[in-house]
Amino acid sequence: MTAATPAEATTAEEVGRRRRSQRWRRGILAGLITAAVVAPLSAAARPQVPAPAPAALASVTAATLDEAYAANRANAEEASGMAAAHGDRERAAADRAMAGPSRDYLAFDGRGSGRATEVFGDLAHADRIAVLVPGSDTSLDTYDRFRATAAHLQKELVRQSAAATGPRTAVVAWLGYETPGTISATVTTTGRAEQAAPHLREFIRQLRGIVGRQAQLSLLCHSYGSVVCGSAASGAASSLDVDDIALVGSPGTGVDSTAALHTRARVWAARGSDDWVREVPHIRADLFGTTVGFGTDPVSPSFGARVFAAGDGGHSDYFAPGSVALANLARIVLGETSEVTHA
Repeated sequence: MTAATPAEATTAEEVGRRRRSQRWRRGILAGLITAAVVAPLSAAARPQVPAPAPAALASVTAATLDEAYAANRANAEEASGMAAAHGDRERAAADRAMAGPSRDYLAFDGRGSGRATEVFGDLAHADRIAVLVPGSDTSLDTYDRFRATAAHLQKELVRQSAAATGPRTAVVAWLGYETPGTISATVTTTGRAEQAAPHLREFIRQLRGIVGRQAQLSLLCHSYGSVVCGSAASGAASSLDVDDIALVGSPGTGVDSTAALHTRARVWAARGSDDWVREVPHIRADLFGTTVGFGTDPVSPSFGARVFAAGDGGHSDYFAPGSVALANLARIVLGETSEVTHA
């Protein structure tokens, strides 16, 4: 039997890769179909946790931030008591922690899966502000995980801008929407993102009212959060007044290019080499009248983003202290764009 030439071997390898890719895509589509059919039938909704309505606040300004923070802490304390009386000890403990005297919220809502918008740093005097948008499975019950990413970013921003002339910074952790479950039909579609988009646009508008036009705003979007950011930027009523949008661990944005985002912002994208999301097919398919998938890979050349290095981290490592990804995200927020390292 004659041995294959190098060219023939290479061709065989390419054919094998294409076949494996096709099998993977068929498997993913089968899984999505199963999720779309089975998940709505089998997923039991979490019992609604009783909580007070959000604190009634006038339009928040830089001068009234402390009043807003105090009102939202009081609301979290009341929510803790109601959850305890309901017998939900885990939620009661989470709400109690969120009511701590050092916690600052622009918004808090303990009902259902919950909403919270927490501030790290001196927002009233900040020159550079990062708004974090989380991905799936983020709620008040899992909030500490999301909060840690914001705390790590603020610490890195302070470290990088330690010079006396450096900018003043703040980070805002925006849990302003009902995130999809990782194992659910909703995580495969833009539905939750489309619901979240007007809320994110309105929040950015309100934030501009607090910090003014001179402050630089960066939107950092993780995982499914990048679909939210894509929907907020590309919607027909879009007016997303930010300077930078960074997409990390993104399965896609729901659009095929940065041009379709209709934003003046610089658009960045990164993916760690050990992030499982790289295996998600970048497709859109119509299943039972619902569009599944999010389109073009944001780190691909055809999308048109500024691709930056994220190191060898996994899907949950973009804000890990000491990581390449965190250092680059901080540089983007600080406007040190020439210092950002590229993949």
